Amino acid sequence: MPDSWWQEAVIYQVYPSSFKDSNRDGWGDIQGITSKLDYLQRLGVDILWCSPMYKSPQADMGYDISDYKAIDPIYGSNSDIDRLVAELKRRGMKVMMDLVVNHTSEEHAWFRESRASRSNPKRSWYIWKDPRRDRDGGPLPPNNWSQILGEANSAWTYDAKTDQYYLSLFTPEQPDLNWENPDVRAAVHDVMRFWLDKGACGYRMDVINLISKDQRFPDAEPSLGPDRKYHPGGKYFINGPRMHEFLQEIKHEVLEKYGAVTVGEMPGVSDVDEIIKTVKRGTGELSMIFIFDIVDIDNVPGKVRMTLQDWSVKDLRRIVSKWQKAMIEKDGWNSVFCENHDNPRSVSRYTDDSDEYRTYGATLLALMQTTLNGTLYVYQGEELGMRNFPKSWDPLKDYKDIEAINFWKKSLDLYGDNPEELARQRKVLEKKARDHARTPMQWNAGPNAGFADEGVKPWMRVNDDYREVNAEKQLSDNSEGLSVWQFWQRGLANRKMHKDAFTYGDFEDVGAESEEVFAYVRTGKESGKWLVVLNFSGKEVHWELPKSIEVQGWMAGNYTKGKPDKSLKDSVALHPWEGLLGRLV
Repeated sequence: MPDSWWQEAVIYQVYPSSFKDSNRDGWGDIQGITSKLDYLQRLGVDILWCSPMYKSPQADMGYDISDYKAIDPIYGSNSDIDRLVAELKRRGMKVMMDLVVNHTSEEHAWFRESRASRSNPKRSWYIWKDPRRDRDGGPLPPNNWSQILGEANSAWTYDAKTDQYYLSLFTPEQPDLNWENPDVRAAVHDVMRFWLDKGACGYRMDVINLISKDQRFPDAEPSLGPDRKYHPGGKYFINGPRMHEFLQEIKHEVLEKYGAVTVGEMPGVSDVDEIIKTVKRGTGELSMIFIFDIVDIDNVPGKVRMTLQDWSVKDLRRIVSKWQKAMIEKDGWNSVFCENHDNPRSVSRYTDDSDEYRTYGATLLALMQTTLNGTLYVYQGEELGMRNFPKSWDPLKDYKDIEAINFWKKSLDLYGDNPEELARQRKVLEKKARDHARTPMQWNAGPNAGFADEGVKPWMRVNDDYREVNAEKQLSDNSEGLSVWQFWQRGLANRKMHKDAFTYGDFEDVGAESEEVFAYVRTGKESGKWLVVLNFSGKEVHWELPKSIEVQGWMAGNYTKGKPDKSLKDSVALHPWEGLLGRLV
């Protein structure tokens, strides 16, 4: 049962630029967020996590920060944050900020000083290295690490003025901070205290497991093939040698003094013991982390994110069961999520986003997430079943994300004369691009989906389906079944009502491994036993109830508002993408 206030909270992620425009500039802002707090409260949200809104040149949509203590004018002002915090507090809600301290913007004052000269006091705030040399004496990167948001490019950027390279793992506009320098760490602690003092309840910590680098900076193995110049170097900076030391320092210097909640974005690690070390109750550095096994399920192992492979329900069962059991048995804590700003829409990725099945696919995922152990995260628009935008959108015009732009540029360069391979790369873009999660929020069927006023051009194109898929329509839906929004609202309320089972209870996967069905039992001390049955297929399935299970009654499903009329023994007939919640004897 709970020992921290945040464990049973529902956390809703807002991507500010795409949430709500209040001042007719086509860009979402803080006042727009504040205007929708009643909507979020009605859904069942407790904490609002806002992606970065700090001052930024927007090379990577705000993850390139030029001033950590100032809100960017495109989003509003520091006083707008004060009002947001006050309005949340009035509703019994809180705000979580985004902490991006693996790197800054190249326009941050720290980096401007650092690149001014080799002797500048802030030179050592970033990671500078002498070049290797080609035969003619020209500069070459210090090693062969590839850029994370464009693996065709080097992770190092050359500065001609000082004849050195600086490490920029994500883009040249995002130089990596040197966490080996205690002055850097002290400056980060100061930034964290600043927003906690202004009322933030904690932080989502961006790529926080990349802050410690192997100081040898060796070459990476040529995992992308002998014809490529640069290769992923994650082995030398993912969960690096001093990461736990740096995080423990943050915990003791800042977090413990505020009782703050933290969730670490920690890509590239799935070792149970390493993760438990980070999130173990009492001794761990962070409240929880985002475990990416589910959102990496269709990545080709050992390759970059923008790849595709087939996956099965067995894979999903294995991943979910592994982490549900590990956190319970080893006294850690889970985050529960299927979507965020860095991944495509879940209904398009894991189920069927066709007009016929979109609602069922989205509610199937909602049933799974609202019945799993941990702290639940909902991404904006997920509660509506928003889906990927159409394949017809132009990669050169409609896609905005730097990762997608670099990916398509590389694809055209490599496969411009190979239509078959280029089509395969286009499929990856259509399935996996981060842009799919960043289209404007669909509030209603009016102009710009209600994101911005009529006559305003949004910063990104609105998904074509907004007249059918929008909040206004779903909140007032009176059809036979529940809308996606109504299903999420009911599921969140049910989760809180039976939190001893769904948030804190024991977990057991049940039934034989299946190509279609994933089922499990959740058990609470007061709420008893609950069976969750999920048909992750687009066909009718008959699922055999295990003989050890006795169903007292089916309490909820995603095909009807009321209690499903299903068999209580032997075989249960499941429609495509159907999910059931049953109470056990």
